[in-house]
Amino acid sequence: MRRLSPDQSLDYYKVPHHEDLENIPAGIGNPLTHEKVILGKMLFFETALGIDAVNESGMQTYSCSTCHVPEAGFTPGASQGIADGAEGFGINGEGRGIRDDYNEDQIDAQGARPLSMVGVAYVQNSMWAGRFGARFNNVGTEDVWGVSDPTTALNHTGLDGLEAQNIEGTHTHRMRVDDYILDELGYREMFDAAFYDWPENARYGREAMSFALSAYIRTLMPYEAPYQQWLRGDENAMDEQMKRGALLFFSDAGCYRCHNGPVLNGNVFKAVGVKDLVDAGGLATGIDDERNLGRGGFTLRDEDMYAFKVPQLYNLKRAGFYFHGSSHTSLRSVVEYFNNGIPENPRVDPSYISPFFHPLNLTEKEVDDLTHFITHGLYDPDLSRYAPEEVLSGNCFPNNDELSQQDLGCN
Repeated sequence: MRRLSPDQSLDYYKVPHHEDLENIPAGIGNPLTHEKVILGKMLFFETALGIDAVNESGMQTYSCSTCHVPEAGFTPGASQGIADGAEGFGINGEGRGIRDDYNEDQIDAQGARPLSMVGVAYVQNSMWAGRFGARFNNVGTEDVWGVSDPTTALNHTGLDGLEAQNIEGTHTHRMRVDDYILDELGYREMFDAAFYDWPENARYGREAMSFALSAYIRTLMPYEAPYQQWLRGDENAMDEQMKRGALLFFSDAGCYRCHNGPVLNGNVFKAVGVKDLVDAGGLATGIDDERNLGRGGFTLRDEDMYAFKVPQLYNLKRAGFYFHGSSHTSLRSVVEYFNNGIPENPRVDPSYISPFFHPLNLTEKEVDDLTHFITHGLYDPDLSRYAPEEVLSGNCFPNNDELSQQDLGCN
């Protein structure tokens, strides 16, 4: 492991405590402060922001955490995230479904499964296709900013991925603040504390919302996972099977070739031929959905077609659905897919498949060990620490519709 890190040190794989703001990567122009993080934490779970819903029934019933549930590793806990236009929660988000008074073309649902927010501070360009952010992988793609996808015009601001994405996200997910939220609910004072040095006419707008949300999201660190404890010197934090799985991860299984970031993420894009969300019955998508093209749908370059971001691997234990199209429903199945090395999507020409995707020839025991490491060794058992006890509106969260209130025990 040590020889694979850029600095030849295990420190590369250690993540900081969520309050250690000096050591958490910040976005350009958005230095991390405790005031900003606290505001972002409240906004992330505040259903009162959902005031631009299509129908009256959807007003103030959803939040960012609708599709990024802490207990599900900050993923939807379902095959697809649906904010406005859905109801219900279940246990970890799996019980959410379209409302009777919404048509499929009215719901806020995307054509790919939402990525986890865990460790996203180490993600350079956000979304499965890396669309957002002016730096890193997007240097040299300026000619398509705002062309292939109008929302990516925000890259011209020079912002990094999270900050640019979350500005657009407040539009896409039909959220904003108004005087009622600021004054009646009491958020103005929190915005003033977080952005005291901003002009008043900008202090409560979408950029400020994005910067606060991004600051909070950057602090979602899985430092209580056994592997993290082992990295910090606790040799008993991982059981023997986890250790065998970790050795496979960084050797014969070859996972490290793509998952080589601090949270075992990768700021690269690879085609492994998995099925799309339409194949799993996703709503508001289809075979011709541009998201099915992966990074190529953004860059419009042939060499990027069907290549998707290499995601981080922490806290996938309770996510329930995996890959951009939710085509697999267990981590064992994911490991077996890579071990078999056979693409499953007939719409992806074999010429696009990454040379790293090939049969690994792992034994059943090795598959078990690798699955055990990813499932349990990378699992932080207390991501609920990142949720507030309540939000200023007093609303139920992450969802506030009647069915969710029943599921969540809010009434």
